[in-house]
Parts: sequence; structure tokens; C-alpha cells
Amino acid sequence: MTHGMRAETDSPRVGGDRDWRDTATRSALLPLRLFLGVTFIYAGLDKLTDSAFMTDSGAGSIGDMMRAVRDSSAIPAMVDTALESPVAFGYAIALGELAVGIGTLLGLLTRLAALGGALISLSLWLTVSWASDPYYYGNDLPYLFCWVPLVLAGSPLWSLDALIGNRRRPAGDPPVS
Repeated sequence: MTHGMRAETDSPRVGGDRDWRDTATRSALLPLRLFLGVTFIYAGLDKLTDSAFMTDSGAGSIGDMMRAVRDSSAIPAMVDTALESPVAFGYAIALGELAVGIGTLLGLLTRLAALGGALISLSLWLTVSWASDPYYYGNDLPYLFCWVPLVLAGSPLWSLDALIGNRRRPAGDPPVS
């Protein structure tokens, strides 16, 4: 011991703090994956079951919402494209959110699902929540950055991706954790 510091702090110990930290490190993205998966499934189902939302005009409609944000969005042309058929765009967003949420929650094609979630969040940030002032009042930008770790790392634990990867690995190779 030198000056009250332990020299062997990085040595592996079976059943000690190191095992817990290794498990926590491997599991770190699981809460994020669960939160984003459940949230996007809920968002998709909420849109699909809201009869007022899936209309061209009227209180709470996708059409009126897009017309309201058109002039304050970062890319008005993007809103104009969606306004050509707002109900179809509403269904596309809702079904996209549902697919992204299910893929993320199950850990199936997680990187692709997370990329889809990031693109949905990016498009909503550039259109619907662009005018939020200050910018951190809009929730789409934080969602965008929440997707980035899942795009980069996928879902190596408690996922169909890991299960499929372990079944495809050659005999004798260590399992994916």
C-alpha cells in the first residue's frame, strides 16, 4: 500500500465487485432500450387509435398540426411534402414508430430499428419541435441522441439479435454476451 491506495484495484476477483461491474457494463443499454421501445410502441399505438389525429383537418389532426408548424420548421419543404397527404404521412409515422419500438424492445435488428428511431426523431425535431425556445424544451432532440448508443452498439444482451448471433456462431466460439 502506498499513500493509502491499493495497488491491485484492477485485478479480477471472482464473485467480487469486478463481476458486478462487468454485468452492469454489459447491461447498461438495456434500460435505454426498454424505455425507447415502450415509448415508441405507445406513441405509434396512440396515433393509430386517435381518430382525431388521423384526419386531414380539425382539432388535434395531423394535418392541422403540420400546417401550424410549417412556417416555423427548419425545413418547410419537408412539411409541404407531408401535407400532400397528411393522413398517409400520419399512418407512416405511427407504423414506423410501432416497428421501431417493437424491434428495439425485442432486440431484433436493433441497429436498424434504432436508426429508424433516430431518423423519426430527427425529422420531428426539424419540423414539429424546431421552434421550441429554448431548444431543450422540445423533446425530439434528446430522443435523437438517445438512439445513438443503440445505433452504435446494438443490443448485445437479452435480445433476439444476440440469440440469433449465438445460434449462428461456429462450435467452440464463445457466446456473444
